[in-house]
Amino acid sequence: MQLTFLGATGTVTGSKYLLEYGEHKILIDCGLFQGFKDLRLRNWQALPVDPADIDAVILTHAHIDHSGYVPLLCKDGFKGPVYATPATTDLCKILLPDSGYLHEEDARRANRLGYSRHKPALALYTRDDAVSSLDHFKEIPYGTPHYIADDLHFSFSRAGHILGAAIVTIKAGNKTIQFSGDVGRPDDPIMKPPAVLSGGDYLLIESTYGDRQHGEENPADELGAVIKKTASIGGTILIPTFAVGRAQSILYFIHKLKENNDIPDLPVFVDSPMATNASALMCRHHRDHKLSETHCAAVCNGAAYTRTVEDSKALGASPMPKVIISASGMATGGRVLHHLKNLMGDPKNCILFTGFQAGGTRGEAMLAGEEMIKIHGAMYKLRARVEALDNISAHADADEIITWLKKCKKAPKHTFITHGDFGPAHALKRRVRDELGWEASVPDYLDKIRL
Repeated sequence: MQLTFLGATGTVTGSKYLLEYGEHKILIDCGLFQGFKDLRLRNWQALPVDPADIDAVILTHAHIDHSGYVPLLCKDGFKGPVYATPATTDLCKILLPDSGYLHEEDARRANRLGYSRHKPALALYTRDDAVSSLDHFKEIPYGTPHYIADDLHFSFSRAGHILGAAIVTIKAGNKTIQFSGDVGRPDDPIMKPPAVLSGGDYLLIESTYGDRQHGEENPADELGAVIKKTASIGGTILIPTFAVGRAQSILYFIHKLKENNDIPDLPVFVDSPMATNASALMCRHHRDHKLSETHCAAVCNGAAYTRTVEDSKALGASPMPKVIISASGMATGGRVLHHLKNLMGDPKNCILFTGFQAGGTRGEAMLAGEEMIKIHGAMYKLRARVEALDNISAHADADEIITWLKKCKKAPKHTFITHGDFGPAHALKRRVRDELGWEASVPDYLDKIRL
């Protein structure tokens, strides 16, 4: 058995792991690289394995850094199934076509404004490519073993994090390997906690927050303070957010704050088709999280949803104080960029980030204090207040990961630390070695490991 690390090494994006067992080639996760340009350029490079030779893809969850390469893989010749939980499949039906549309829009805009060095600029893949790739998806419920061959099968268990997120356990012959995907938090107000690891021979564990702990502050209180401060001076709060998971968490906190009369009754707008549809899926898959169907509906109905471009433009032109929740979470694309252009020049407004910002993204640049931000080929002055909520993350922090790993029923022979920048990954490796006594390493991009 051989494992090749095709992504999520030295970075939190581009999750892809190629597992080879006998004649079988299985790709676990199939995500896009995001952030720094040299990472994004990897999306355009051919994989070191022919997509036509891959037998199957297994997705841990729907976020684009784990699923967004699927349309390109299919476009380049992959013919096999893409296995995912039912909720992940439903989310990918929203996220992947939207991703293709955004790639097309980026190419059209670059060609119209002439800021690309490529003549013409092309889309990585199109909306039609993404829609076609959905035919490959096969739903596998949690806890149901699925056989790829007589001596090769896998199963999903709950990972928390977002709707449908899963830990993947693969049994190949007499060996077991587990992929954590992104690990949720034990006390998340919406998502159920991650399942206890069964253990096996090998483990791949994420390390997004491998060198830090989330704050102890109540995220609802912190969010409420930002909203009250900004509203008191007549400003608008713009929240760039991940459409799946984070947007629904923010709606939950705002619902609780309004219910307790802790914030002014400002209008709340969700300006993201993805977040709108993902919120509806939260209610459809209510058994996958803690909220009842009735409570879920109350949370999601607490906002107005702008579906058309015209509605989005009208929202941006309105001077009234409000809360706008819009994708993407790292301000790398989508409607949030138009709102940034409208709002970032006014010091009354607040840009509030609520999740991890990868290096090389606009979100990371804004939090670092850069005063000029490039959007659609032009530079814009940042005068609005920029704040961040550090403890609203859907990722377990370092202490939470170690506590979770301690519950593992059987210690792995070796643990690979992935899905983290250099510092967090190596910090978590040290803790796994020192506190758990487990053998651990941080693989490099394109490393091949014989298991």
